Amino acid sequence: MEKHKIPPITGIKDAFSISGKTAFITGGNGGIGLGIALAMAEAGADIAIFCRNMEKAENALDELRAHGGKYRAFSCDIIDPDSVASAVEAACGEFGAPDILVNNSGIAGGGRLLDSDMGLASWRRVIETDLIGMIQFTHEAGKRMRDAQKGGAIINITSNAGGTVNRGAGLAVYGAAKAGANHFTKSMAVDLAEYNIRVNAIAPGYTRAGFGANPGKYLYDLVESQQPLKRLGEAIEIGALAIFLASPAAAHITGEVITIDGGYNLQT
Repeated sequence: MEKHKIPPITGIKDAFSISGKTAFITGGNGGIGLGIALAMAEAGADIAIFCRNMEKAENALDELRAHGGKYRAFSCDIIDPDSVASAVEAACGEFGAPDILVNNSGIAGGGRLLDSDMGLASWRRVIETDLIGMIQFTHEAGKRMRDAQKGGAIINITSNAGGTVNRGAGLAVYGAAKAGANHFTKSMAVDLAEYNIRVNAIAPGYTRAGFGANPGKYLYDLVESQQPLKRLGEAIEIGALAIFLASPAAAHITGEVITIDGGYNLQT
């Protein structure tokens, strides 16, 4: 492969298409990950989901099947290197190397650091999942993308907390992990450019998915008072941005962290 030669688009027809591509999505069985999976399936991509809860994955696959592509789920604990290696190997055996990798798996939590008397186990879990897990999965799937010599796109789902302090939310360690993921994105964009693999991140704010699926009055009031667009985001909106970043239209975009939070980050 000729280095640093991802071709530009020459017209708009098919510029935003990912039809016929294969996407590997961690945490694709629910929340933002499922929103991305559904959006990409509707856009014509085949989808491999990686997750721990396989019962939940079956429900996700039922939703995906309405779009008529090839969809599979693979059991995977992203903080376990052996689990990641075996899951990626199995998926590549069925799909080949991915064209698109979405590192979505993550957890929130930890709380205020000085208020806990339970040790640091919960904070370690956040860092292991949100940062180390992303690194491990990129290592395994990225090698296959490199060796396939067809380029591709890696999209890391981080958070606006990686660059903004969500006041009163107790997200210091979570934010630190996401900030690390943002920097990892930029570093990998440089490292993988020679293989025509672009690496970008999406940093969502409060979204109606995952732990924000059933927002209470506190979250509504927070969004109403601090966010210019005054509503939670929707998972499909994250999916739409992911499709753009994976498509030929974004061929000259790499190493970027794109925030999608209704302007919340402007208020701090």
